[in-house]
Amino acid sequence: MPTLLALLAAAALAAGPSTPSVPFEQFTLPNGLHVILSEDHTAPLVGVDVLYDVGSKDEKPGRTGFAHLYEHLMFQGTENLPKGEADRLVEAAGGSGNASTSPDRTQYWEEVPSNALEQVLFIQSERMGHLLPTLDQVKLDNQREVVRNERRETYEMKPYGMAWTVILENLWNPEFPYHWQPIGSHEDLQAASLADVREFFQRWYGPANASLAIVGDIDPVRTRALVEKYFGHIPRSDPPRRAPPVPRLLEGERKVTIEDDVQLPRLYLAWQTPKEYADGDDALSLLADVLAGSKSSRLVRRLVMEERIAQSVMGGQQSQALAGMFVFVASPKPGVDPERLRMAIDEEIRRIAREGPTAEELQRARNRVEAQVIFGLEPVGGSGGRAAHLNEYYWETGDPGYLSKDLERFRAITAEDVRAAAERYLANDRRVALTVVPRAAPPAAAPLAAPAAGTELRR
Repeated sequence: MPTLLALLAAAALAAGPSTPSVPFEQFTLPNGLHVILSEDHTAPLVGVDVLYDVGSKDEKPGRTGFAHLYEHLMFQGTENLPKGEADRLVEAAGGSGNASTSPDRTQYWEEVPSNALEQVLFIQSERMGHLLPTLDQVKLDNQREVVRNERRETYEMKPYGMAWTVILENLWNPEFPYHWQPIGSHEDLQAASLADVREFFQRWYGPANASLAIVGDIDPVRTRALVEKYFGHIPRSDPPRRAPPVPRLLEGERKVTIEDDVQLPRLYLAWQTPKEYADGDDALSLLADVLAGSKSSRLVRRLVMEERIAQSVMGGQQSQALAGMFVFVASPKPGVDPERLRMAIDEEIRRIAREGPTAEELQRARNRVEAQVIFGLEPVGGSGGRAAHLNEYYWETGDPGYLSKDLERFRAITAEDVRAAAERYLANDRRVALTVVPRAAPPAAAPLAAPAAGTELRR
């Protein structure tokens, strides 16, 4: 039996400009939880995705990292689910599960055999409705240290790991919530009290600020009854009130250089751009593909293949709820000054801002966008699977079935749209130009004493 992916791809090829869609039905429980169901019996699997509309965009200076901290705390046990039991139940069923926190949202997902659906709904309902009574100082202190170690290993101890943090700190004003990473700062995590994190949970993790997507081998009638059984008793919550902040525009170029324990320098260029689905967002996504999205793109072809002055170059439009950003990352060959890469990138930006992309370049970029979207729908669950897509479209647009409209907006983009986006957003000096350079060798020092017996360095 062909998979849904194969059917979608075949439909897209056969129908030309028509767009495949994922069938679904939706309803909202009295407590405010929005539920999306999509039936597909091609494999005995089910994907479950719970999305909370909370991320670092909902934090404030001095209280950063809370959303990501809760990603960890949600796995520390609830009133009816001891610590570690959620992972054990999912693994025993032959499934997988995890979570992620972005600047805009937090998602918890599982993909399991369809006969384990009820166990997964029990796990997710426990997190939403029965976590707070068990949250104590011991759990907070434990996970606070886990997160701080994650920050060290992922950013502070990793080559080039602090580059993104420095870019955000210079691209956005300190009051704007994209100014910091979702992982937060050591100082804020240390200062967080039990009362602080409890208040954060009560504000953002209620059913009215969440949606539940279930996709795969399900009976919708039985599945709805299970959802009502496990989530219907959770007290109603009101959607949080928000006053979305507006970023302060850069007035000119900010040149920043930082040292790191690396062998080669690296260049980063970042611009402020429109938020997701705003005018220009889609054109910039296609522009990124034309300039640095593949081996056939202009910058890769010129810098890596022809002039051979770069090891790699990539770029992309990062679409987000409050504002977007466009970023290039270029790594020079040994002995090549990063400034040479910057000059070449600026030349190509000015060229496409004058002339626009060719018809072939534009179509190739459209094709890649469509392929990425359609192939991303192959798994029913997991990170970026069909359940996650339905949930994300719901929160981004109000329509879980926005897939067809999403692809149509890219098909409608013209070469002039791409040219105009390059001219308006990139062909200027209102950007952050960050160069990471190898750290200068420290002066010779006496040998360090051997560590005490039994000590370890966490890696």
